[in-house]
Amino acid sequence: MAILNSIRKRGIFLILIIALALFAFILSDIISKGSTGPKGQDTIATVNGNEIPRQSFMEQVEATQRNMGPNANATQAMNMVWDRELRRVIMEEQIEKVGITAEKAQIDNALKTALANNPTFLNEAGQVEDAKIQEYIASIKASSPQMYAQWLTFEENIANSVVQTTYNNMIMGGLRATIAEGEQEYHYKNDNLNLQYVLVPYTKIADEEVKVSEDEIKKYVSAHANDYKVDAQADIQYVFYEETPSESDSEEAKAGITALLNDKVEFNQDTKSNDTIPGFRNTNDYEEFVNANSDIPFFDQWLFKKDLPASEAENLINLNKGDVYGPFKVDHSLYLTKVLDTKQMPDSTESKHILIRYVGTMRAPETITKTKEEARKLADSLLSVVKRDKSKFAELAEEFSDDGSADNGGDLGNSTPGRMVPPFDEFIFNNPTGTVGLVETDFGFHIVEVGKQSAAKKALKLATVVKAVEPSEKTINNVFSDASKFELAAKDGDFNELAKASNLEVKPVNKLGKMDSNIPGIGDNRPIINWAFEKDTKVGDTKRFSVPNGYVIAQVTRKNEKGLMSAADASTRVIPILRNEKKAKMIRESITGTTLDEIAKSQGVIVQTATGVNMAAPTIGASREPKAVGIAFGTKPGETTALIDGNKGVYKIKVTAFNPAPKMESYSNYANQMSNQAAPGAQNAVYNALKKKAEIEDNRANFY
Repeated sequence: MAILNSIRKRGIFLILIIALALFAFILSDIISKGSTGPKGQDTIATVNGNEIPRQSFMEQVEATQRNMGPNANATQAMNMVWDRELRRVIMEEQIEKVGITAEKAQIDNALKTALANNPTFLNEAGQVEDAKIQEYIASIKASSPQMYAQWLTFEENIANSVVQTTYNNMIMGGLRATIAEGEQEYHYKNDNLNLQYVLVPYTKIADEEVKVSEDEIKKYVSAHANDYKVDAQADIQYVFYEETPSESDSEEAKAGITALLNDKVEFNQDTKSNDTIPGFRNTNDYEEFVNANSDIPFFDQWLFKKDLPASEAENLINLNKGDVYGPFKVDHSLYLTKVLDTKQMPDSTESKHILIRYVGTMRAPETITKTKEEARKLADSLLSVVKRDKSKFAELAEEFSDDGSADNGGDLGNSTPGRMVPPFDEFIFNNPTGTVGLVETDFGFHIVEVGKQSAAKKALKLATVVKAVEPSEKTINNVFSDASKFELAAKDGDFNELAKASNLEVKPVNKLGKMDSNIPGIGDNRPIINWAFEKDTKVGDTKRFSVPNGYVIAQVTRKNEKGLMSAADASTRVIPILRNEKKAKMIRESITGTTLDEIAKSQGVIVQTATGVNMAAPTIGASREPKAVGIAFGTKPGETTALIDGNKGVYKIKVTAFNPAPKMESYSNYANQMSNQAAPGAQNAVYNALKKKAEIEDNRANFY
């Protein structure tokens, strides 16, 4: 009591202390988030000093994700907007530097072209009219600020497209090849050499005899920095603690679904007496029972053996009407099934129809004006004609049917049970081939002919209760506890040994990028990737993450800042290059003699010949050798090159003949070919060059 009284007396002070603590917490959060500077909080990126605002970027991501549909995720949308915005900023800056602007007449013409197929803006002659555009703008400006804002964006995009097109046309104009370049291209492709050569292959020396050190790899990477630049990367490994039902959870679920079989007695508060509620075995309303007790609603359709769960198909197809089967397990669910009916029927049938729609039928276009009575009268008349002469079906379908199948004479192809609307479905599967009749559906009246059917097979109509086997709260708590214990142990222990002791699979994931989202085996998970790239996260750090159906404990195993590729990562590319350089040196030192014959004899190889060797396809034998071919083209006929380190080995080449292509009267065709080949990729090539040169500060990881 004394303590309580003391607290009461000092209540105002405690409130002040708590308030100050909360304020300090909020302030520290603001300071920590603001530590990257104001730009880091309000700007997604800075490109050559031009900011991409966070708010507008996020709005575009949300809009793009909506437009992409329900299966799109934020990362996909974000990457699309990023690529689009990056291109916009870079190209706008370049266009501004060049000084390109869009004249009003150009914008008006482009606007009219964009609206040419929209009837809202067309006059009686089918032309876009300025007055109609102004009328539309005035209307939406007064009635819908949102539509007016969209229009302004549309106009802005049109203006941007005009200047972009002008810029692209200027680029294309600068890519025209000259006649001299066309002549050079002609000779590049058609001049050729005849050669004699000796090749001492690198395979003559075993790889094991040539060692390449880590320092040599680093030195090579530094000397060829442009070829080995990489963005920041991280490697992780992880284990997954899955929230799977325990054996007792499965037994409990089985007992629960089994109890549905039997009647149960419940006390009725209204009648003050016991009521007997029919179980699955005895109920008369299976649709209501299934919908009330199953994870999957009642499915009223005939099923064949191929439609049944594969593991139980043989047992189920042999059941008779009234039989109850189960519970049985399929994947992570328990099934309880009763056979409502059986029959022999085809599992596929062909059909054709003539559809007569009337006003008010489903999906009827505005061109449909017939009343229901008029449609029925026409359908009855057509049915009489078809019954007298089935050969007229296709002709009548093309003339009278209101369905797209009219172009195929009403042919609907092959159907399986349940594919068509119920009345139509029942007609084509309950009548033999050749039957003609009238069927009414929500779409109108159908004159239907049943086509070729498959052989009759046993079909079942089933009522099935499906209950997923879920982990209990106890199991979920145990999984959380085990995952937490592993996380704590891994902070100081050996991650792989702990996983082995817990019988867990360690899954490595290498070369994650800072803006990646997908982690193999986990799926989209930005939190794990953001953590791996945080400044305070070190190699060897571990952390637990909640994921669907469980927990992941991840460990960072490698981190590389943006810059040059590490020796380990570059080794697969660099080692073969350095190894061949060393082998080339060893081969050169072992060669004796100066002529092709002398060298061939000293190395145990033969003198070979090659004819028609050209620059466009620089191959010698079966090996692509641009360096060797280039040196050969610089050597006069009858002369011999020095030793050449090629791709496949060390070469010495004697040029036996130079075969120049005959002169042409004009090389304009080759010049035009060069221009046409350069055109398709020019725009992207220009953008990629500007992007490579641009200074880009990417802050997306702060927000996504």
